Amino acid sequence: MDINFYRQCIQTLLSNYAAIPIANGDIESQVVFDVPRDRYQIMNVGWDGDRRVHGCVLHLDIRDGKIWIQHNTTELLIAQDLAAMGIPKQDIILGFQAPYVREYTGFGVA
Repeated sequence: MDINFYRQCIQTLLSNYAAIPIANGDIESQVVFDVPRDRYQIMNVGWDGDRRVHGCVLHLDIRDGKIWIQHNTTELLIAQDLAAMGIPKQDIILGFQAPYVREYTGFGVA
């Protein structure tokens, strides 16, 4: 487990995702990296016609040496992408899944 490697992987994935233009509306994807606390998010901010858009689309934390995927409303398979970057599956926790379901996901259970 190399926390700096985990940070680098998360920041690369989220930065690459945020760089993809959003097709509808005037919406910007913003990366929010709180490295000292190991919290990483992408926020969508802007307008889609008359509708205000403001919300978190991806949220990852590093807790106790493991990457927690807290929220994912994208089509990205972020856990698989992290594993493909060399992060052991047991160090990736699907925090959005109920604890009793995690053992069946193929990822960490924490």
